[in-house]
Amino acid sequence: MLLMYALLILLALFMTGPFLWLLSVSLMPGRNVFSTPPAIFPTFIDFANYAQVWQFMNFPQYVYNTVVITVLGVALNIILACMTGYPLAVFRFRGRNLVFGLLIATMIIPASTAIIVHYLTIQALHLGNSYLGVVLPSAVSVFNIFLMRQTFLNIPVDVRDSGKMDGASEFRIWWQLVLPLVKPAIAVIVLLEVMGYWNSFIWPIVILDDPELYPLAAALTYLNGQFAYNFGWIAAGTIISVLPIILVFLFTQKYYMEGLAGAVKG
Repeated sequence: MLLMYALLILLALFMTGPFLWLLSVSLMPGRNVFSTPPAIFPTFIDFANYAQVWQFMNFPQYVYNTVVITVLGVALNIILACMTGYPLAVFRFRGRNLVFGLLIATMIIPASTAIIVHYLTIQALHLGNSYLGVVLPSAVSVFNIFLMRQTFLNIPVDVRDSGKMDGASEFRIWWQLVLPLVKPAIAVIVLLEVMGYWNSFIWPIVILDDPELYPLAAALTYLNGQFAYNFGWIAAGTIISVLPIILVFLFTQKYYMEGLAGAVKG
C-alpha cells in the first residue's frame, strides 16, 4: 500500500511538473530561464511579471471575450446534447441505431480537417469576426451526445411514465423530471467545454479579424510571438489564463466523476 501511494505521488509530481515549473518561471523577473544551468526555483517571490503583463495586455477585454465565448459555447452544447441524446435513448423509431452509429462514426474524423468547411460556412452566414462565429462550429459535440444518451438510458422508465400519467408533455417530462436527474453528466459537459473554449486559439485566430475580439489563449499566442525573449511575461499570462480552469475543475470534480461513472454504467 505504501509503495502504491509513493508511486501515485511520483506520478502526480511528474504530471504537475510543467505547471509548477511555469509557475516558478512566472516569479522570476529579469531571468533567462533557458540559461545554463537552467533556473528551476525562484530565488525570491516577485509578482512583477504579472503586473507588467497585465499592464501591457488588455486583460479585462480578453477575459470578457473568453467568458462570452465560453458561456455561449457551454450553453449551446448542453442544450443540443441533451435534446439529441434524449430521443436517441428514450424513443423507439426506425433507424435510431443507424443514426447513433453514424454519429459515433464521425468521431474518427480529425477536427482540423473541417476548418475550411467551417470557415466557408461561417462566412456564408455572415458571422465572421463575431463571437457566434467562434462558437457555432463546436456548438454540439458527438461525445457529449454519446454521454447524455448513455446517461438517459439509466433513468428509470417509471419517471417518464409518471409524467405521462399526470398529463405532462414530452418536453415537460424532459425538462422538469429527467434533466434534474442527469446533473452529474451535465457537469461533465460543462467542465470539458469550459476547458475547450477557454483554451481555444487556432479557430478564433482563423475566424476573427479584429485582435480585440480574441480570447485569452489567442491573445497569449501573440504575446509569445512578440515577447519570446521575455518568457516570464508569457509564463505569467499563461498562469493567469489557466487559473479559472483549475477553479472550475475543483468545484465540479465530484460531479465529473459521478457523470462518467453513470455513462459507463449505461
